[in-house]
Amino acid sequence: QVQLVESGGGLVQAGDSLRVSCAASGRTSSGLDMGWFRQAAGKEREFVAAIRWRSSTIVYGDSVKGRFAISRDNAKNTVYLQMNSLKPEDTAVYYCAAGPPKLYDSLRTRTYEHWGQGTQVTVSS
Repeated sequence: QVQLVESGGGLVQAGDSLRVSCAASGRTSSGLDMGWFRQAAGKEREFVAAIRWRSSTIVYGDSVKGRFAISRDNAKNTVYLQMNSLKPEDTAVYYCAAGPPKLYDSLRTRTYEHWGQGTQVTVSS
């Protein structure tokens, strides 16, 4: 089993930056594709960004492209989401997701087997 623990959420003002982290533990020796999703109150879950285990392949959701950056430290089994130029519409619970590497599956639409508990990000106007 794989456990994911997010950290770094909080309350910021519009235009600020914030970084959230997700540490994976447990059965991680085979590697993990990792991603971030978010869900605002009353809305469906939305894909934010994802990164492959070994390659440099990164995919972003259209609403965050150019403002957010995903990165990872495989030695620490940790993935980061740097969020810049935050907007009130970025307010949501941000969830970390992970799954076994699947090179030919879309990072955006693949099934992620493991999920974190979520961390709240609130952006005030």
